Amino acid sequence: MPALLIAVLVFAVVGIAAFAVFSIFDQRSARARLIRERLAEERKGPERTAEEELALMRDEQLSKIPALDSLLRRSARVEAIQKTLSQAGMSIRAGNFLGVCVLTAVLAAVVVLFLSKRVEFAWAAMIVGFFLPYSYASMKRQKRFAKFDELFPEAIDTLARAVRAGHAFTTALEMITNEVNEPIAGEFRQLYEEQKFGMPVRDALLNLTERVPSVDVKFFVTAVMLQRETGGNLAEILDNLSYVIRERFKIQRQVRVYTAQGRLTMALLMGMPPIIVVVMMALNPGFIRPLFVDPIGHALLVGGITLQTVGYFVIRKIIRIQV
Repeated sequence: MPALLIAVLVFAVVGIAAFAVFSIFDQRSARARLIRERLAEERKGPERTAEEELALMRDEQLSKIPALDSLLRRSARVEAIQKTLSQAGMSIRAGNFLGVCVLTAVLAAVVVLFLSKRVEFAWAAMIVGFFLPYSYASMKRQKRFAKFDELFPEAIDTLARAVRAGHAFTTALEMITNEVNEPIAGEFRQLYEEQKFGMPVRDALLNLTERVPSVDVKFFVTAVMLQRETGGNLAEILDNLSYVIRERFKIQRQVRVYTAQGRLTMALLMGMPPIIVVVMMALNPGFIRPLFVDPIGHALLVGGITLQTVGYFVIRKIIRIQV
């Protein structure tokens, strides 16, 4: 089994090296092909829609390596990863990110194999190492959305004041980019630039809901689109929306207080087993070793991890209350 794992690692390294060499030779022809495609699209300028016009200006590459970029574009999952990275505010491309995932997987497998001398643990470490960067990106994405939701009422108030002062809606969007902190400024800057380069305001607003899938953003976009179609006092609508969002935040904070005991219980139940195992391995290794070397111990480990996972999702379901 160790020989099989070493063979797999060697194959992966050789394959990556061969692909890199091929990409270097293919890069020049790929760039020339890309330039020809862009020039062909430019010649069809009057036939392009606003979305196609804007797409010419975006950097939508999944990797700087042309051959890898062409390969990754065939997968919808890779495009979803790129969307997650963009929502997390990370500038890394999906191709480079997958390379980081492979690197962490190989490093984790080598370290665990060196420490434990067991191939099963090395395979498990490889799987965990591969998904670890994605977990980090998902965590950054959630933090960025939480920061966006926190600053969103301030952005709506700024927009309402600008509209009440007589500024156009599009001009007010530009004012938000200068007066509100990130990530609000970056998202509204993209919204402003999209409509500035010819995209209809409705489509630009819908793109905002795709980049930031928040209930508050959907309320905002719906209110603005209805006002633009039916008329009304936009400043008053935005003031009411800001008030509703702030009230929702108050209720969410109350819910967090009421569910604090459940969250603490979940943390204790998830953290105690691995801590106890580590402490026992340090204090009395002979007592805990059968759990890792005996087949019955392996079955108990699998059962314990399964029950821990089920318990985590059950408690998470209980303490997550939608407001």
